[in-house]
Amino acid sequence: MGKKYVDSLKLIDRDKQYDPAEALNLACKTAKAKFDETIELHVKLGVDSRHADQQVRGAVVLPNGTGKVARVLVFAKDAKADEATAAGADFVGAEDLVQKIQTENWFDFDVVVATPDMMGLVGRIGKTLGPKGLMPNPKAGTVTPDVTKAISEIKSGKIEYRLDKSNIIHCPIGKASFGADKLAENFNALMGAIIKAKPSAAKGTYLKSVSVASTMGPGVKVNSSKLV
Repeated sequence: MGKKYVDSLKLIDRDKQYDPAEALNLACKTAKAKFDETIELHVKLGVDSRHADQQVRGAVVLPNGTGKVARVLVFAKDAKADEATAAGADFVGAEDLVQKIQTENWFDFDVVVATPDMMGLVGRIGKTLGPKGLMPNPKAGTVTPDVTKAISEIKSGKIEYRLDKSNIIHCPIGKASFGADKLAENFNALMGAIIKAKPSAAKGTYLKSVSVASTMGPGVKVNSSKLV
C-alpha cells in the first residue's frame, strides 16, 4: 500500500457505517492522486443473479453527469444512421463496424446503441461485446428506434447498472472535483433506481452492503438501513 493510501485509511473508521453525505465527503478527501479521481458506488444485493427473475439491470441519467463524455457507437442504417450522426454519435455503421470489431479487436467506444432491426447483426459479436458490458439492451434503453434520445441521454450522463457474478453493482457517480453535494445528487438518483428495480423474487435483505470509494482510495461504508 502506498503512503497516500495509508494516509487516507487514517481518515476512515473501517468499522463504521456512515451517512451518505459523510461517506461521500470522505471519499472526496481520500482522492489524493494527481488526476481527478472517479468516485464509484459499490452495492452488494441480496439476490442471485443466476436466476432470470432476480436480475437487476437498468439505466439512469445522473443529474450532474459522470464527468466523462461517453463515446457512443450506433448500429443503424439509412435514415436512422443519418439521424444518429446528426445527434452526435461518435461512430455510426453496420457490417463495417462489426467487421472492424471482429478483425481489429477495436473498442474505442464506451456505449453501444442499436436500432431494433440491427440486433441480428449485432448478435454476431454478442460474445465479444457481452463480457465487456457493451451489448445493447432494451432495459438500458440502448436498443431503440429513437437514437436521438438515446445519444442525448448518454452524452448528458446516462449510465447503465447491472449485477456482476458476485451480485454486486459497480458504477461511477462522478469525479472527486464535483464535491459532496453534486455527488450526493448522483448517488441518490442511482440508489433510487437500484431500490426501485428490486425483483419481486428477491427475499430477505435487498441491500447487503453499500460503499463508495475514489479510484485510488479505500472504500467507505454507507449505512444502507437509511436508504431503503
